[in-house]
Amino acid sequence: MSSDLNRPALTDHYTTLEVARMLGMAVRSVQLMVDRGDLEAWKTPGGHRRISRDSVERWLASRQPGGRSEAVSGRARSTGAPRVLLIEDSTHFQNLISLIVKQQFPQVELSIADDGISGLAMVGQLQPQVLLIDILLPGIDGGTLITSLRSHERFRDSKLVVLTSLDEAQREPYRYALEGVPVIHKPNVVRELPTLLSSWVGAGGGESVASAMT
Repeated sequence: MSSDLNRPALTDHYTTLEVARMLGMAVRSVQLMVDRGDLEAWKTPGGHRRISRDSVERWLASRQPGGRSEAVSGRARSTGAPRVLLIEDSTHFQNLISLIVKQQFPQVELSIADDGISGLAMVGQLQPQVLLIDILLPGIDGGTLITSLRSHERFRDSKLVVLTSLDEAQREPYRYALEGVPVIHKPNVVRELPTLLSSWVGAGGGESVASAMT
């Protein structure tokens, strides 16, 4: 008889820890979801947070096919292909990086989340080989997100790349999170990202984006 060890027994509510395990997130990330209204919660007389099961199911349903953070490739499933997750709120850079991956790494499954909380959930669901993360994201501090991912045992083998429009001086407040992490300044993404990806997911052999754009 099989059982889902990550899913608590059926009830009308979950604890914060139970939701964190279900979504593959840190407890702090679930607390942030409650704080911004993504999940409905209340506190017991003893001060313990309880999260509505209905709100968890609604949130999960919104991330299924047709949800706003669905994979751009339409194949956010494990097929043995390298998986790359982009957490980026700029439509321009979503499209640009999608073009890079499509043309130069056609073997890669690219998924996109447009905010940090959705991205955390997708990391847990997809367990990507490579994470591309904008450090400035709505709904969550980028440094906190990066630190959370780097400290999570489940994702210690994932490669992490930070994308940012901040110059070196502007990144100073995030130094604690960026230590040892490749950082690509967004104006250089076309030139630098393919080199990094090819070392981790293999060369794709497609037409270069620079050539396609000329």
